Amino acid sequence: MTSKRMVAYWIYVLVCSLALMNAQVYAISNVTTTLLQSAVARGAVCLDGSPPAYYYQEGFGDGLDNWIVNIEGGGWCTSTSDCLDRSKNYYGSSRHLSNQIFSGILDDDIAFNPDFYNWHKVFIHYCDGSSFMSDVEKVNPKTNLTFRGARIFNVMMEEMLGKGMRNAHKAILVGTSAGGLTTTLHCDKFRALLRNTSTVKCLSDSGFFIHGKDHPGVDIREKIFANAIATHKLAHSLPKTCTSKINPSLCLFPEYLVEDVETPLFILESAFDSYQVKITLVPAVGGHEWVNCMTNLTLCDATQIAIMKDFRGAFIETLMKLDNSSSRGMFVHTCFRHGHIYLRDGWTCSSVAGNVLANKTIGEAIGDWYFDRSSFHEIYIQNDLPRNCTSSLPDQSFNKICLAALHHI
Repeated sequence: MTSKRMVAYWIYVLVCSLALMNAQVYAISNVTTTLLQSAVARGAVCLDGSPPAYYYQEGFGDGLDNWIVNIEGGGWCTSTSDCLDRSKNYYGSSRHLSNQIFSGILDDDIAFNPDFYNWHKVFIHYCDGSSFMSDVEKVNPKTNLTFRGARIFNVMMEEMLGKGMRNAHKAILVGTSAGGLTTTLHCDKFRALLRNTSTVKCLSDSGFFIHGKDHPGVDIREKIFANAIATHKLAHSLPKTCTSKINPSLCLFPEYLVEDVETPLFILESAFDSYQVKITLVPAVGGHEWVNCMTNLTLCDATQIAIMKDFRGAFIETLMKLDNSSSRGMFVHTCFRHGHIYLRDGWTCSSVAGNVLANKTIGEAIGDWYFDRSSFHEIYIQNDLPRNCTSSLPDQSFNKICLAALHHI
């Protein structure tokens, strides 16, 4: 299997996994889609020209003045043909949307989400393929593609400000995967919109994509971001704090961005991030022989484990080189997964899936950091093997065990 075909295969696996993730969330709140039709006149549209969309659940009780703004993930399109394909499906259009189930950090059940359950919750659909950074005025005449992610971000923020976010006491911008990178890129801009808000912070979930320049897969990693930057014409949109120092084609790698983010930022990651291993590492070191290993860690041979351990080492080394900011939080584990906060087993109930650091679940660690109850900066270095930390329990059994664990805590 060629490297190109391997990447395509694992992208297909990731899309299927994301669909399965959506299917496994527990039916708490079924939130309807809102199409922002007014954005079309301003050119703030998806790749296919359809209006941007979001999901909104109103806050209540003492959460009426607090806001969670969630940025959806879903990778990037890295060529015109790739973006054209994307424009015909969920991640490039708003024509294929259905209701969204809110769980994890979006859960409105105080038992499973005690810190944020009654906040205003916004989930912004990702349909531009550029982490909300593109702003190309001209529409491609051959494909009718529009590259307007930055405009979508702007009109969405205006929409939420108009709904009352301008009066927020507390706010947090969060995102998973490509949405986590979006959060890093837009964090300070989000803070600037909320000058009168007492607490504004950001959370990047599985959005720290490493460069790993001296490790296998570097060519693939560099190519993904360089092609995304070229396709969406992002060179002049990227942070000048990065482009003034290094080649702009590298300025989507968070390690070159994070230190210049002034707003408090939390990095939630796995040192064995399954997306990065599958998409950027495996195609560089093997092929079809990795399929079983990626499906079931117990089927990985000694060579494959050694290669993944090397990736983990590169990941931790990259994080360790970041400046020691007192406002930055970090929860870095060794579970083989990508994405956490929209599922209960990746949030307050992460202990049920065996993912706890410093005796805290992911939800507890982030809650303590956000509310300044305590700092949290933990990188799990005691174990250097990838672990399975997702729950296969039926919903009812999982919830029962989780509630018992929370009660015990």
